[in-house]
Amino acid sequence: MPREFRYRGRTMEQLQEMPLEQVLDLMPSRQRRSLNRELSHEKKKLIERVRSAKEGRIRTHARDMVILPFMVGMSIDVYSGKEFTTVEIKPEMVGHYLGEYASPIKKVVHGTPGIGASRSSLYVPLK
Repeated sequence: MPREFRYRGRTMEQLQEMPLEQVLDLMPSRQRRSLNRELSHEKKKLIERVRSAKEGRIRTHARDMVILPFMVGMSIDVYSGKEFTTVEIKPEMVGHYLGEYASPIKKVVHGTPGIGASRSSLYVPLK
């Protein structure tokens, strides 16, 4: 039997029924401070779109938005500086930032050296 998810002693259903002020009291101070201060236009717009659209994808540049309980089950495309990365919101992500799940750093994959790639490639034998 899988274990039921709890955030600071509350089930997901309880968190989704709570008003935002009570949910903020459960969050760590950094996230609480971020949401208690004036929300930017972009964050307000994202919250409105998430509440109105129960299905479908939402695209945003707000990487510093805290994941709230009513976002669980949504798929949000978060901008990583070059492209949008899809983030499926799970209950374990509540209280974290969207940007944590859309890394802007990609692994560098170098190609094989060819003729003229560098000075040392002049001495690579061709097959």
